[in-house]
Amino acid sequence: MRGAGSMGSLARRETFVSVELRVAFTGGGTGGHVYPALAIDEALRARFGADGYAAHFYGNQDGLEATLVKTIPLSFVPSAPLRRSWSLETLRTMFANLAGIVVALRELARFKPDFVVATGGYVCFAVVVAARILRFVRVLHCPIALLEINVTPGLTNRIVLPLVDEVWTTYAASQESFGHKAVLTGAPVRASLLQVKDGPSARERLELDADRTTIVVIGGSQGARSVNEAAAALVTRRTLGDWQVLHVSGERDFAYMQAEERELAPGNRVRLVPYLDDPADAYAAADAVVARAGASTLAELAVTGTPAVLIPYPHAADQHQAVNAALFAESGAALVLSDAEVDGDRLWWTLREALEPDRNAAMRRAARSLAPRNAAAAIVARIERALAPRVGDAPDANVDHP
Repeated sequence: MRGAGSMGSLARRETFVSVELRVAFTGGGTGGHVYPALAIDEALRARFGADGYAAHFYGNQDGLEATLVKTIPLSFVPSAPLRRSWSLETLRTMFANLAGIVVALRELARFKPDFVVATGGYVCFAVVVAARILRFVRVLHCPIALLEINVTPGLTNRIVLPLVDEVWTTYAASQESFGHKAVLTGAPVRASLLQVKDGPSARERLELDADRTTIVVIGGSQGARSVNEAAAALVTRRTLGDWQVLHVSGERDFAYMQAEERELAPGNRVRLVPYLDDPADAYAAADAVVARAGASTLAELAVTGTPAVLIPYPHAADQHQAVNAALFAESGAALVLSDAEVDGDRLWWTLREALEPDRNAAMRRAARSLAPRNAAAAIVARIERALAPRVGDAPDANVDHP
């Protein structure tokens, strides 16, 4: 790792400081591309301390990273979704990404990272290309790693694969997509999710009944309309008995759900919230979770061993969510409903199946088997290994990449 003589910037107007390790993160668009980066940053910060580590995040101003990235200095890089066919829009995309490469070249040369971590999303293309160019001209000597937390890679990750040194995968089923570059690490999650929490105490902290069977419905950070509507139908048209529901609707649908759930079925206990900054208590409280099948959600379900009813988003690129959900269903960790068929009645019957005691216990075991528990620690170890004392200065031939 670079010694105290190396210089860099934490942000455009911050004072230059010397640190032991600098990591550039790039990714965005969705929470699944942002939360893993934040989890890796959290683990690196714990390992090296505030004085020994600096990070910078490179994202797109239209992505969720613009609001979710609060603990790392953030710069915006122009970017646009890569296209699978030629059209006038393809030309606009090319110019946007070329502009992004130029911006990323300047920003990376200024920050001088020791390591670049790409976590997915189209902004990664410009930043990874820029990092590779700067390595070629010997401005940077940084290894580049790609994190893939979906079962199958998306278009951007397939395109940047030749440019990265290593691919960190979540599932063994992903290995064949990346060949010799693949390393099974699991998907990094926030440290709070790794702490063993008592279910009744977690329910009390969430203002729920400590002893009731608990269903947690996660509408996502931006809301998932069909999931939210099915949950509203469930709590207003079905008598839940000894069940209670924590409905995390997402900010976008919160007011709508307040109106929809104004008149609950007799005796039903429901707590509606727009968002949870830290979902650890919700997973600890849950006997079952109802959610989309985004990669970061599934990583959280696996590490917490939480049974799930998954409703994949039908318009996800390359049907990522459907493939993710199928893996969980085949392992016995989840039951799957299609977006087109989900309603309050189907959700009711599916939850009854998931909450049957023997089935529920088996689903918990299956979920825990799906991914390594402490992926962030494994990734920190990969970064330390890559940055062990180097031989020579050549960025490609002589750097001890992962």
